[in-house]
Amino acid sequence: MHGDTIHVLRQCSPALGDPPMKLVPLDKPDLIDLASQWLGREENYKWLDFGDGVHPLSLVSLRIMAQRDLHVLRMFTAHDCDLPIGIVALSDIRRQWKTAGSLWAVLGRKRYGGLTARAVSQLLTFGFVELGLEAVSAWTVECNVASRRVLEQLGFRYVGRQRRRHWIDGRPHDRLLYDLLATEHHEIPDFYVHRAAGVSLATPHLAPRTVARRPRDGRGPPLDAA
Repeated sequence: MHGDTIHVLRQCSPALGDPPMKLVPLDKPDLIDLASQWLGREENYKWLDFGDGVHPLSLVSLRIMAQRDLHVLRMFTAHDCDLPIGIVALSDIRRQWKTAGSLWAVLGRKRYGGLTARAVSQLLTFGFVELGLEAVSAWTVECNVASRRVLEQLGFRYVGRQRRRHWIDGRPHDRLLYDLLATEHHEIPDFYVHRAAGVSLATPHLAPRTVARRPRDGRGPPLDAA
C-alpha cells in the first residue's frame, strides 16, 4: 500500500441505484494502517483530542482502540463503490449507562465531504439500535463551522461550552458541547446521499444544501461567530 491507496473492487462512478455506503469494522491490518495515515495528518488531528491533547494518534494506540469495547470504529465507503473514504467512531461507550461520551469523524478523501453526515447518521443508528444506547455526546471546536453544521443537521442539541479548552497552533479555542437522545435520532436516507453526490464542496465536513438549525433549547452560538 502506498500513500492513502488501498485495493478496491471497482472504480467509483455515482449513479442512482448503486449500493448504499458501508460501515466496515477496523479489523484488518490494511484498514488500520490507512486509518492511521489519515489520523496522522495535521489537517485532521488538530480537531481531535483522545485524552492527552492535540497530536497524531499512533498506530499502536489505534490498534488498541479497535480491539476495546469502549470504542466502535468504522471505515465508511463511498455510496457507489467499496473505496474507503473516512472514519466514524463512537468512543467512551458505557453499556451499563447506555451512553457514548464521544462521537468523531475523519474524512480521508476530501472530495467525498458531502457523505460524512450520512456515515455518522448510520453509525448513530447502530449505536442506538444495536448497542442499546440512550444518549450520545459530541463536541467540536468553535471555529470548525462545518463540523457544527453536521452535528446540527443530525439533530444534536447544543448544551454548553468549555472555554479555552482546545489548542491549535498555540492559540486557545472554545469547545462546543452537544448531545443526542435515541428518541431524537432520524437516520439520513440513502436517496439524499445520491442526490447530493455531485455537489462540489469547499469544506471537508459540510453536508450540501444544509442550513443549520438553532438548537432546540436555549440560545446556541451563531454559526458566523468564528
